[in-house]
Amino acid sequence: MKRIGVTVFAFVLWMSLSATAQDTGAQQPAGSGQGTTTPAKEKGAKLQHLKGKISDDGKSFTTDKDNKTYTIENSDAVKGHEGHDVRLSGHVDPSASSIHVTSVKMAGEKASKDKTGAMSEQPPK
Repeated sequence: MKRIGVTVFAFVLWMSLSATAQDTGAQQPAGSGQGTTTPAKEKGAKLQHLKGKISDDGKSFTTDKDNKTYTIENSDAVKGHEGHDVRLSGHVDPSASSIHVTSVKMAGEKASKDKTGAMSEQPPK
C-alpha cells in the first residue's frame, strides 16, 4: 500500500514539474500592458552602476570605462546634470544601447560627517 502511495506521489510531482516547466515561457510578467513596469525592465535589462558623462542636451550617457554611449530613456531623471561627470544607476538594455536611469549623483561628491556628526554630501575640492 505504501509503495502505491509513493508511486502516485512521485508521478503527480513529476507531472506538475513538467507542466510548470512548459508553462513558464508562455507567462507574461505581472502588470504587462498596464504601464506598471518600465520599458527597460520589461526587456530584462540589468541594473548597473556606471561612471561617465551626460551629454550637454541630457539625452545620452557615455561611460568612462569603455566609452560606450547609451540613449537615456528618461532624460528628466538627469535634469541639472547635463554636461557633468556623474555616477548613476540604471537598467541598461545593451541591444537597444539605452539606459533607464534610477539614480544619479555628481562623480566627485563624497559623503562626510559635518560638525554635528550628521552625514552630508560635499562637493569636490
